[in-house]
Order: sequence, then structure tokens, then C-alpha cells
Amino acid sequence: MKNTGLDKILGRIDDLDSVNLGILVQRLARDRKLQETVFNTIQDGILVIDSEGVVQYANEAAFSLIGLKDDDIGNTRLWKMVPDLARSIDLDQTDATKKAARVLSREVELTYPEHRFVRLYMVPIDTQVGQDDSGGMVVVLSDVTEEKVSMEERIESERIASIMRLSAGVAHELGNPLNSLTIHLQLIERKLKKLQLGETADSMSESIKVCQDEVQRLDGIITHFLEAVRPQQPDLTELDLVELLDDVLRVQEAELSDRRLEVNIEVGKTIPCILGDRGQIKQVFFNLIKNAMEAMQPGGKLRVLARSDDEFVYIQFIDTGSGISEDELSRILQPYYTTKKEGHGLGMMIVQRIIRDHGAQLGIESRKGEGTAITLQFPQQHRRTRLLGV
Repeated sequence: MKNTGLDKILGRIDDLDSVNLGILVQRLARDRKLQETVFNTIQDGILVIDSEGVVQYANEAAFSLIGLKDDDIGNTRLWKMVPDLARSIDLDQTDATKKAARVLSREVELTYPEHRFVRLYMVPIDTQVGQDDSGGMVVVLSDVTEEKVSMEERIESERIASIMRLSAGVAHELGNPLNSLTIHLQLIERKLKKLQLGETADSMSESIKVCQDEVQRLDGIITHFLEAVRPQQPDLTELDLVELLDDVLRVQEAELSDRRLEVNIEVGKTIPCILGDRGQIKQVFFNLIKNAMEAMQPGGKLRVLARSDDEFVYIQFIDTGSGISEDELSRILQPYYTTKKEGHGLGMMIVQRIIRDHGAQLGIESRKGEGTAITLQFPQQHRRTRLLGV
């Protein structure tokens, strides 16, 4: 909206005396302060760049989004801050193309000062007819990180859900012939005992026992798989994570000792209880400790750290195992993917699902040959109650 009063004054600026000129300067200063206040309350970043891409103005949101500093204003090109943008809009275009300024919209991924996805909307600044300079552009920056991540999570969830539905049907169909095999193997075993064929019967009984063990193993795999693909909603009760951790380590104590692995537990001063499903969180701890054991050689060390702040409770598992490469780390939560020679590739997927169902977060850091650190971040009771009440 035009300021008609100010336009009239500017239209006869050559006729102003020193007093009226001073009034005009004061008015312009007030208008500029008002505009800056308005721009700084906007959550989107706003930049003004000249024809060479040098940033001439930025509001507070723009400073934080792309890591601008005060010294950058008037000195730094936007293309230096966002290199991908320079490539995407083709800065090597001809002068004629540059003069035909266009409205541009781009989505770029930034890694500094934080990892973000930002949508840029660039609008040319109108210039007077006959001017050679393009007049620069106004750039609006919108942080779409949450939208992008949410979309990717929805796509991944739908993909996993479709796989799980198909797999559950296959697993169910496999259960029927396995039950039939179990029954017929039992019948054969009974008939052999009645025939009393001596050594021949003993040899056949051993073969039948092998078949029964394999059928039982397959049945166990299917049962475990169905538990993964048909998740139960967590039964939330007040849960002491440190106490539960002690229970799990007692169960795994013999195996840890056999593998000659050392376990150190470090607990902060106060670890509040959380709202959680005892059985499901126990399964998470069991899976993570089991993974750490299988990744380490004799003499390896597992550190388990428990701490809290005002909002969250953190449980961290740090092992000195073989570690995970960058390529493997990006796929470690995918169904059926495993780095072990033996494994179904569902353990970490189950862990991720349980953690999400509890409103918690899972973080994984690893280096090949050095070890892995897995951090579980659980919301405290008061925070979870507030989130559920929104």
C-alpha cells in the first residue's frame, strides 16, 4: 500500500527547506523502524539481494536460517551461502536472460548452520523503464524441514505397512503346513516305538527328532515375525527404566560372561519414572544389548548410561564392537536388512516401532571398526501428558 502523504512530500523534495527536510528524515526513520519490526516478527526469512546476488537486507529469521552474520550484509553473495541455489537457477545465463527477470521457486537442502530443507521464493524488484540494472530480487525463505521429514516418514510407514500385510499373510499360510508336519512327525514317532525295530528305529528316531527341532525353529521364527508385523498398542504404566535395565542384564549375565564382555552402568543422580509398556521396553533393551554382544569380540566393553534433564530421560548403549559403515547405517532400520551372517533383519525395526509408539526418539551413531552408540530419548511423564492433551 502506498503512503500517499509521503509520496506528495517526496514529489516536491527539491522545494523543501532545512526544517521540512529534517521532518522528512525523521518520518523516514520511523517508517523504516516500523517495517523492520514487522519483518522481524515474520517467521519466514526475508532477504533483499542486488543484481549480483549480494545480500543487502535480511530479517532475523533469515539470519538464523542460512547462518548470516552482520558483516555479511552488503558483502556476501547469497550464492555463497546457498551454493545449490546458484546451480539450480543457472547463473551463467546471458545478460538478455538476466534482464528478463523471472519469479523463481526452489527447494534446497542446507547443512549449515543446521541440517534443514528450505523453500526459496524469489521475486524480482520492479525497476524504472530504461534502467540497465535488474534491480535485484526479494527472497522469501520458508523452513519446510518438518513437512519434508513428515512426508518421508509417511511414505516409509506406508511402504512398511504394505510389506508387513503381505508378509503376515505368507507367515500365516506357512503356519498351517508346519502344524501338519508336527502332527505327522509325532504319529511316525509313536508307530516306530511300537514296531521296536532296534538300531534302525533308533536311527529313524534321531532323524525325526532333527525334523521336529527344525519345525519348532521355523515355528519360532514365524511367531517372532508375527509379533513384529502385528504390533500391540503399548500398555502404559509407570516404569523405572533403570530397574528394568537391571532385570534384562541379569537375564543376559551368563551370555555376557561366556563371551568375556565387560558391562559398566552409569546412572545419573535422579532418573524419573516414565510412562511405558514394561514388556515392550524390555524387548528393546534385550535387542540392543544382544546386538552389542554379537558385534564385540572377547574383551569388549559395553557402557550403559542413564541420565535425565527437565524434559527427557536418556538411556545410551555404547559398545566397542565392529561398528557400522555409513552405507549400512542408512539402512539399519529397514525391514529384513541385517549386517549379521545369521539374523532376520527385524530386530532394529521392532525397536524403532516400539520407541515411536512411546513418543520417544532413537539415535544411532557408529564408526566402522570403532563401535556404536545408540541413544533412547523418552519423554518424562509430565511432558507426555502435555503432548497427549494437545
